Amino acid sequence: MSDARQLLASLQFSDSAFPSGFYTMSHGLEGFSQARLVGRDGVYGLLADLLVHSVGPGDATALAGAHRAAAASDWEEVEQIDHRLFASKLNAEMRTASVRSGHQLADLAAEVLGGPGDTDAAGVAEYARRVKARTTPGCQPVATAVVYAACGVDTEAAVASDLFAFSVSFVGAALRLRLTDHRHAQAVLYEIGTVIEQVAADAARRDIADIGGCAPVADIMSAQHERAEARLFAS
Repeated sequence: MSDARQLLASLQFSDSAFPSGFYTMSHGLEGFSQARLVGRDGVYGLLADLLVHSVGPGDATALAGAHRAAAASDWEEVEQIDHRLFASKLNAEMRTASVRSGHQLADLAAEVLGGPGDTDAAGVAEYARRVKARTTPGCQPVATAVVYAACGVDTEAAVASDLFAFSVSFVGAALRLRLTDHRHAQAVLYEIGTVIEQVAADAARRDIADIGGCAPVADIMSAQHERAEARLFAS
C-alpha cells in the first residue's frame, strides 16, 4: 500500500468514531476519579504514567510483537502473544474490556477490509476464526496488530496509532467525567505526542518475554471500580 493509503487506514481504525468499544472504557480513570485522586491538572500526568509504565510495556509491546508475527503469517506466535498479554492483565475488568473490544474489532475489520478472498482481509479473517474457535483470547492490541499488518502499516506506526487511540479514549473519558474541557483536552493530546513517540519506539524494540507493565495503583483503582455501586464506564 502507498504511504498515503497506510496513513488513511491507521486514521480510520484509530478514530474515536470507529466502533471498537473504546468509548465504553475510561482505562482506569473513573476509578481514580471516584477515589478523588485526579483532577484537571492531573489528567496529563496520569495519562503519561499509564502510557510509560502500563500500556507501553503491556499492550504496546504485545501489539508490536503480534504485528511482526501477523505480517509473517505466524499465527501460533500471534496466539502465544495474545495469551501472554491476557495473563498479564491482573484485573478481570481489564481482561474483559480488552477481549470485548478485540472481538468487536476483529469481526468488524474482516467486514471492512473485504471477503475471505481479499488479500488484505485474509489475515484478519484467520485471526477472527481463531478468536471464534477460542484458541486465542482476542485481546484488543493483538487484534489491532493483525488489522494494521493486513493494511501494510509498519510496526512502529501501528503502535503509535493505537497509543493515540488510547489517549483519545482516555481524554474523552476525562471530558465525560468533567475532569477537563475540550480546549484543555486538545492541549493534553498534543503534548502527549512526545510521550507516545518514545513509548512506541521502546515497545517496538522490547522482547515479547517482557510483556507486562507495573502500575500497582492503577490495578488497585481498577479492582475498586469493579465493585463500585455506580459506573459510567466498563473499565
